[in-house]
Amino acid sequence: MADTRARPPEGRYGRSGAAAAGRDSDRGLRTVGAVLGVALLALVGWFGWSYVAGAEVSGSVITFRKVSDESVEARLEIHKDAGVTGVCTLRVLGTEGGVVGRKDVRVSGGAERVDPVVTVRTTGPAARMQLVGCHAAADG
Repeated sequence: MADTRARPPEGRYGRSGAAAAGRDSDRGLRTVGAVLGVALLALVGWFGWSYVAGAEVSGSVITFRKVSDESVEARLEIHKDAGVTGVCTLRVLGTEGGVVGRKDVRVSGGAERVDPVVTVRTTGPAARMQLVGCHAAADG
């Protein structure tokens, strides 16, 4: 009795060379995927580096105190490139959580670190102060 399981039926599973061709196309797809993956990582890295390197002005609120129901005084610490004029935006939040004051603080000069003390007028009692952000001034 002949063993029929030794060989698959003719033509049922394609040619024996098809398996080798499939491996070659898989290798090509893996190569294309790897190249695209590396290109995507390089692009993300470049965007991240340009974002961090492009920040010429940064700052933080060191302290703030309520002077009255209509004003708040804040001490800032601003870092910038020498000779760059920067603008930092402050926002004062009231006890209800709404904005009760806002001010753009302009800093210039040759120093890389500036510690200004600023007074922000408010329309009601202040509870918190936020530094919204800093950027280089368009004209300086």
